[in-house]
Amino acid sequence: MAQITAALVKELREKSGAGMMDAKKALVEVDGDMDAAIDWLRKKGLSKAAKKADRVAAEGLVAVKAEERGAGMAAAAVEVNAETDFVARNELFQNAVAEVAGLAIGANDLASLKAAQTSAGKSVDDTMTDLIAQIGENMSVRRAETLSVDPGVVAAYVHNAAGDGMGKIGVLVALKSEGDKAVLADLGRKVAMHVAAASPAPALAVHEGELDQAVVEKERQVFADQARESGKPEQIIEKMVEGRLRKFYEEVVLLKQVFVFDTDKTVGEALKAAEAEAGAPIELSGFVRMVLGEGVEKKEEDFAAEVAAVAKG
Repeated sequence: MAQITAALVKELREKSGAGMMDAKKALVEVDGDMDAAIDWLRKKGLSKAAKKADRVAAEGLVAVKAEERGAGMAAAAVEVNAETDFVARNELFQNAVAEVAGLAIGANDLASLKAAQTSAGKSVDDTMTDLIAQIGENMSVRRAETLSVDPGVVAAYVHNAAGDGMGKIGVLVALKSEGDKAVLADLGRKVAMHVAAASPAPALAVHEGELDQAVVEKERQVFADQARESGKPEQIIEKMVEGRLRKFYEEVVLLKQVFVFDTDKTVGEALKAAEAEAGAPIELSGFVRMVLGEGVEKKEEDFAAEVAAVAKG
């Protein structure tokens, strides 16, 4: 009997798109013959995934999950993509996404998340491959981000919810504080809703110092070029640039944004005002805003050309 090596299993997985256990079983069944193993998988309907792998997957779900850890909390946001919005309402897909979000809390990075074992004893990667075969669409775990705080709370919010803790926009907000957990949870959820609303612009950082200096310098240069068009003296231009930079900070620094729940206050001022009720200082230590399909280049489908290609084939 042929020796079924890990390299052989890996080669079959890459050629067929089948899961690891299915690939190994196929090789065992045909005594290590690669071509016969591919045929075996095709007959069993387990090699469908390979045919879907080049399709653009920009739909799907963003899911958030949070859990208490001692006096603090840990949470994760994940994006799992599929090809169509229809799949986002599929119960099998939703259950898989929920489990991936839970596993993401303990994962160090995307690679370790994809290798993590699900409740069915399969890796997340293999679970996705199985789902591709079952549902018939390309799908993948695109990204994951985590937040933790101790002591305090991590509030989670989902906009355009399609299921429990999942939708098109997912937000996490970490509030570090020894204050009343109920007060912190309510405040955190409101700040998370503010972050989801992203008006007038999505926050890029909690504090000014966290902003990418390359972004700041680029804005400074644009403002300077605009001001020089007015023909004013350099000392006036410098003041104009500083004024426009302050406005820029008010738009993209979360603590400086006007709070959507109380437009008389900034987010930072709202946190400060809540300290009396919470009974302790409150620090906004981090946030995550994840939007479904953000940055994915969607392929424009030409249905007529597709039909013509099929007719010719």
